[in-house]
Amino acid sequence: MKKTWHLDRRTFLRGAGVSLALPLLAGMETSAKPQAKPRRFAAVYFPYGVSLPPDDHEHAAWNWFPKGEGRDFEFNQSLKPLEPLRDQVTILGGLSHPHGRKMGGHDTSDIFLTGAELKGSQLRNSISMDQVAAAHFADQTRDASLALSTDGGVGESTRSSTLSFSRTGQPLPALSKPRQVFDRFFGINEASKAAQGRELRNSASMLDRVLDNARSLRLRLGRDDRQKLDEYLSSVRQIEQRVERSEQWLDVPKPDVDATGLHLDATDETPLELIRTMYDLIFLAFQTDSTRLATYQLGNMNGATSIAGKFPALLGYGSSMHQLAHGWNKKGGAEALGKWDRFLAEQFAYFVSRLKNSPEGDATLLDHTVLLYGSSNSRTHNNTNYPLVLAGGNGLGFKHGQFLKFGEDTPFANVHATVLNRIGVPTESFADSTGEMTRLFC
Repeated sequence: MKKTWHLDRRTFLRGAGVSLALPLLAGMETSAKPQAKPRRFAAVYFPYGVSLPPDDHEHAAWNWFPKGEGRDFEFNQSLKPLEPLRDQVTILGGLSHPHGRKMGGHDTSDIFLTGAELKGSQLRNSISMDQVAAAHFADQTRDASLALSTDGGVGESTRSSTLSFSRTGQPLPALSKPRQVFDRFFGINEASKAAQGRELRNSASMLDRVLDNARSLRLRLGRDDRQKLDEYLSSVRQIEQRVERSEQWLDVPKPDVDATGLHLDATDETPLELIRTMYDLIFLAFQTDSTRLATYQLGNMNGATSIAGKFPALLGYGSSMHQLAHGWNKKGGAEALGKWDRFLAEQFAYFVSRLKNSPEGDATLLDHTVLLYGSSNSRTHNNTNYPLVLAGGNGLGFKHGQFLKFGEDTPFANVHATVLNRIGVPTESFADSTGEMTRLFC
């Protein structure tokens, strides 16, 4: 029975224009029925594939995929950092997007979370799975989703700098500076809040004028131009929805988090600090329920011009990402690329561990968070057999500690559909999915 003194967890003290969040009180812990724990999803992408020397190669121990299969498998050197997390991860082999198999080797990062077919001159993408979920959870968190990448912005078609795409297939800009991300979720004072309020009101007013003008313009356009205008207006309406959502949350105090240890001024010249801090920020955003969806792209497919391309050299691995990927079959190349693979796995393991070690009621943050980690190449220019890790979600029915191999008749989008259903977004199908991945639950 609900107690008469029960308080909502989001109760605030308000007065004289000030809002203060209450601490967790006993009256907030008991309700008529237990509150469902938030369900979250994050995708982490790295470009150019991984080290895959054959079994008889002198550096076979650096093959990204484990030895064995099912629960009887052994991590090779590249994924060794995941060994302590064995019961929280499943390695997936053999999967790919069927449409991606027909694309250029450096063109597939755009469809990692969409499964779309990009061809011809229009290169029309479709909605990414995180944005399907974001639409479902939009009114429950301050930000519907968080898009991060090393390069930031949107990049260009087939060389995108973001994993997130709107329902009309438009790329959503990714943030690349840790301090910018921190301020968005946690750092605001009363003066800047007032300025933000004015900016939002001005934005709403401008959007209203744009939409009013567009209605009259549309009547004077031909069919093709009307279609283009409708696509544009769809993007404007999405901005309008974000403005409305921001206005609703403007008077809700942002969470107070401990920024100790965060390298908010990390740049692309300090890759370890930058990558770790981005993972920390996703963790804090999940922990405070500021958002439930996040994507993080660790470098785009733009070859030598990608900001992240220099990371391996800066960290002592000898070459750029692109050069390491292309040099896998040269002397020492498989080991060199494998060591870079291991570095990336170490950072992902750090993120998984933070979620695993953070209690959430009688479970952990990881238990209700699903993580997808991987690339859309096996080797550079090879768009099959994606190297993939699925982690977390033990409280959502996932059974880990497996290395599962699939045939090409199983589209990667089956993973997307499965994850969406498990995080509470009813999905009959996604892209070219053919069903759920039942092997992930047994």
